[in-house]
Amino acid sequence: MTGDPLDPKGLIRESFRIDGITEAECRSIFLDWALSLPDGVDSRAMLPKLIDRYAAEPADHPMMAVLREGLGQVGGAKRRGGWRGRRGR
Repeated sequence: MTGDPLDPKGLIRESFRIDGITEAECRSIFLDWALSLPDGVDSRAMLPKLIDRYAAEPADHPMMAVLREGLGQVGGAKRRGGWRGRRGR
């Protein structure tokens, strides 16, 4: 533990240090980061602070893309089709 309230395990920091890291690996690290936050902490509220902290990193780094994507709207369930959706009510 690093004692850093934004990144308690240093996962986000370390992701920027890994050469050749993929977006899929960054997503996995991001999920681990979000799950490791203390109860009651709003991870979405922390994302702008993390983005500001790592603003000097390359804009095309996969973790930066994942952090920015985390700011997006969380959509509700959408109808995906199937026989139930086409069947009359």
